Amino acid sequence: MYLLVLAGNLLILVTVAGNRHLYTLPMYFFLGNLSFIDICHATVTGPKMLWDLLAAEKTISFGGCMAQPFFLHLSACAEIFVLTVMAYDRYIAICRPLQYPNLMHHLRCAGLVGGLWVGATIHSLAQVGLVLRLPYCGPNIIDNFFCDVPPIIKLACTDSYQTGVLIVSNSGTISLTCFLALLGSYLAILVSIWGRGAAGRSKALSTCAAHWAVVVLFFGPCIFIYTRPATSFSLDKVVSLFYTLVTPVLNPVIYTLRNQEIQGSMWKLWRRGIFSWGE
Repeated sequence: MYLLVLAGNLLILVTVAGNRHLYTLPMYFFLGNLSFIDICHATVTGPKMLWDLLAAEKTISFGGCMAQPFFLHLSACAEIFVLTVMAYDRYIAICRPLQYPNLMHHLRCAGLVGGLWVGATIHSLAQVGLVLRLPYCGPNIIDNFFCDVPPIIKLACTDSYQTGVLIVSNSGTISLTCFLALLGSYLAILVSIWGRGAAGRSKALSTCAAHWAVVVLFFGPCIFIYTRPATSFSLDKVVSLFYTLVTPVLNPVIYTLRNQEIQGSMWKLWRRGIFSWGE
């Protein structure tokens, strides 16, 4: 699964970066950033989980256990923000096409990407800061495949209810707010395209359906885990694996399966590579 994450998302990254036309289009610029984030997201937990599957003792240092949730929340929050930005991009492209070149020029897109990384870093520092302020002097076995904020705070030697509420408020607010913003964007798009011709409506619906599938697959597990109090369910481990490894595998498939422009660029890149190798 991890190798598929690397292969699929690296293919999209190389395709977008190797095609100047695609790179200048906001949709594909954001798609390239999404692929980079997916690689980072899966790499935070994937290699360590693979190592633990082969190791007799599944251990991690305290520093490593604090680093995992930091980079996990950094990449997850960045993905939430980039998906929201992509929805806004589609809303402007479909609902306000005449203003699209002025509103979504390359400099603004680069600024949005830089801003989302700054916001994700602040969120991640806040999450790990709340975890580090708790004392740990008792059990040291985490009931998960990797270190994450909810299972870590259960090991604290003090009442962690207030910390749990703050963590849920932080992560839950971001997840729900961005999800509602995404929902609003796509509803506005559906209303806008309802009266258009069949060809334009079909193309817009196809694009939005792919984006919405990614949104549901990623936001569903995040909302399930991070918008409720620190209670454990047997399903938590499966859900954690789903949004850290399964969703990053599906993203390249969903975005390229029905996207002829990406497929055409991949084919051109492949042919160029073969001919260059032959020379």
